Amino acid sequence: MAVKVSVDAMGGDNAPQEIVKGAVKAVNEINNLEVILVGKEELVNAELQKYEYSKDKLKVVNATEVIGFNEAPAVAVKSKRDSSIVVGMKMVRTGEADAFVSAGSTGAILVGGLAYIGRIKGIERTPLATLIPTEKGASLLIDCGANVDARPSHLVQFAKMGSLYMENLCNIKNPKVGIVNIGTEEEKGNALVKETFPLLKECKSINFAGSCEARDIPKGDFDVIVCEGFVGNVILKLYEGLAKTLVKKIKAGLMSTTISKIGALLSKKAIKNTMKSFDVSEYGGAPLLGLKGLAVKTHGSSTHIEIYNSIKQCVTFTENDINGKIKNFLSNEM
Repeated sequence: MAVKVSVDAMGGDNAPQEIVKGAVKAVNEINNLEVILVGKEELVNAELQKYEYSKDKLKVVNATEVIGFNEAPAVAVKSKRDSSIVVGMKMVRTGEADAFVSAGSTGAILVGGLAYIGRIKGIERTPLATLIPTEKGASLLIDCGANVDARPSHLVQFAKMGSLYMENLCNIKNPKVGIVNIGTEEEKGNALVKETFPLLKECKSINFAGSCEARDIPKGDFDVIVCEGFVGNVILKLYEGLAKTLVKKIKAGLMSTTISKIGALLSKKAIKNTMKSFDVSEYGGAPLLGLKGLAVKTHGSSTHIEIYNSIKQCVTFTENDINGKIKNFLSNEM
């Protein structure tokens, strides 16, 4: 049976053009997939006319409203019942879709996820979890923005869900878990870290490897990096900003002299492959873990490549039944 993914066609800075382009790429390249584009039918269909695609793998569902980035999430989700975010999430709740993808308002996705999809029984908070590139491949940063304040018990659940995610989706056996800290010593950190550390240390179901300093993250010393959403979002934004700045500076340096231009031409393929491995968009979006169904948040500035990879991520997540594994894990612990 095909995995069905509802996609918010109106969310993000580049909607609907890049969203539609990414969806078309997905249905043309991914087997076992059906995409439902949710948004203003007239605008979405106008974009679709530019492409060739299998009509039985992609359809449009009309949604007359759009939730903007500057709107209060709780108010917007409640008042705009015919928005692309709400309609798309309702499809997950009713079983019309297996997953939902949006580059729209993070707040609206968080509120809508809880209101329309709901939390798995036993889950205290639903974190956003995103894969970030490292020297050794990729690590999971959890939470990267959903819960700016958290309790120790929340971080312990984040660690458990993150471990399940990495083991089943990234095939990393017994993934190493670290908690973001300002030093490696157990006595270091703020009140939250100091209270959480011993709980993680005592947790037999995860491979807790201690404190993770910020400089350890790019090296890939930890597979799962645990923190509250405020710290996680700062790490993620710094990561993205630094990567863009480095790419810009490297390109400028390679074009600065005739000799460097020749060197750049000779090493173009190697440089391109290296840069691609550190491109966050290659890893898709951030799933909101702990919901009864899957919701994935992509960057507001997402291009069609990130939309494509986020849809692909949904297929892998669904086929591996990550939600079922989380439910089973919690039921065995309770």
